[in-house]
Amino acid sequence: MIYLNLFGGVLLLLYGIKLVNDGLQKAAGPRIRSLLQSLTSNRFTAVGAGAFITGLIQSSSATSVMLVGFVSAGLMSFRQTLAVILGADIGATLTVQLIAFHVSDYAVPLIGAGLSLFLFAKRNNLRTMGACMLGFGFVFLSIRIMSGAMEPLQQSVLFKDVLVALVGSPFSGILLSAAFTALIHSSAATIGIALALAINGLVPLDGAIHIVLGANIGTCSTALMASLRAPAEARRVAWAHVLFKMVGVALLLPFLPFFERIVIYTGTEPARQIANAHTLFNVIMAFFFLPFLGLFTRLLVKLVPDSPEEKKFGPRYLDDHVLGTPSLALGQATRETLRESDLVREMLIDSIKVLQVDDQGMITAIRDKDNLVDILDRQIRLYLTRLSSSSLTEVQSRRAVALLEASRDLESIGDIVDRNIMPLALKRINKGLMFSEEGINEIIGYHKKVVENFDLAISAFTTSDGDLGRRVLRNKEELDSLERDLTQAHLERLRKGLRESIETSHIHLDIIGNFARIHSLSTHMIYPIFEDPRSKGREEAFVVGG
Repeated sequence: MIYLNLFGGVLLLLYGIKLVNDGLQKAAGPRIRSLLQSLTSNRFTAVGAGAFITGLIQSSSATSVMLVGFVSAGLMSFRQTLAVILGADIGATLTVQLIAFHVSDYAVPLIGAGLSLFLFAKRNNLRTMGACMLGFGFVFLSIRIMSGAMEPLQQSVLFKDVLVALVGSPFSGILLSAAFTALIHSSAATIGIALALAINGLVPLDGAIHIVLGANIGTCSTALMASLRAPAEARRVAWAHVLFKMVGVALLLPFLPFFERIVIYTGTEPARQIANAHTLFNVIMAFFFLPFLGLFTRLLVKLVPDSPEEKKFGPRYLDDHVLGTPSLALGQATRETLRESDLVREMLIDSIKVLQVDDQGMITAIRDKDNLVDILDRQIRLYLTRLSSSSLTEVQSRRAVALLEASRDLESIGDIVDRNIMPLALKRINKGLMFSEEGINEIIGYHKKVVENFDLAISAFTTSDGDLGRRVLRNKEELDSLERDLTQAHLERLRKGLRESIETSHIHLDIIGNFARIHSLSTHMIYPIFEDPRSKGREEAFVVGG
């Protein structure tokens, strides 16, 4: 029962922290993003912005992932993010500080109040507030459950000896804590467990400090995973977080006895001392690294260099010199978007080939093209964002938005080919599966119509041709109906017990579904054509007439 209660307490702690994080991030919303971008003009305001924003959303990992996204989109430079990361690590200590207060007595009333708001409030902001209160209540209750479960373990000399052996030495304690934090994606949860152990006298302060330091390293894993397929600048953001933490811990290790004495002076209770150790470490780290951000920038550029693709490949038509002339700039952005569409079309054309031949090299080539599409999409969005700061007419503004959406749709099509269809093709090759003759012919025929509608949509979008746009819409209805017919035909073959159809059923249906998503995104690109007030009447007549 002791271990079951401990396990339940840990799960409740994780769920409570998730509720708090999700609720606070939902409440903060886009305002957080705009605030983050506006307060990074110098390193001191950037630290403050990182601390404030992470204090609101209570997740340094979420802030880091957000920064990876900003850098990927070209909305922030890598150097701007470094000070924000240092501030985020300070703001993330707030949850642990709250846990360290004697608030577990109020856990049940807090859960009751939060659940009432979440279930019965009609306004979304009140329901979000209720979710946050409910999350905090679960966090506080979990500490009480774990502390209660650990009380009998105070009498176990063996348990104490094993625990001290695991976390008593800096190396093993930091390593285990980092691994556990990376696994559960929450440094607050790891430190919360350390608090429960310390309250019951099961770990000494030095062991708890080792857990705190390990948790600070382990929390970097979320942003690191989010950056794996991102551009070099975005990967540098994640690695900067890792480097700050690891260098900070390495520099502190020789001074751990001195650091422990400082922590003892900050509070009389173990829980308060551990929470203060967490905050103190991150504050010291921020002040220490702030003067060396330029050095860290150069170091990370060397450690995480641009890939050969990113060095050689880039936009061809996005000319900064014409940004002052919006009509020319929009023309250049259109040409670059067409270049992006050519790459996506090549991926789409080749996607059917890998379903017919066993060529893993072709799969790799297609995936490499998706990286090029991502580069163009990022640069197009950055270019149009900069153009939007100019004085645009209503028509120019609509065109800029349409180009942004078209580039995003093209990037999404590339992602579907790369992340959805290619794994299915690889699965077919690895398992040595072959489609039935009737099945592969259906896929080829459907793919051909999807490509034709893609070409038509690109032409309609580029020329703003309403007639072509209406043809795309008619084709969408036909393709939607064809998708249903093909699914039904495949199910009929399954009922007949055709061996090839049974073996490839999952792959077959998923491929058809992904091609359907692609033609839906192709159609989405032409909708801005009909936003011109002069064409609304004609479009309404078309829709009514069918």
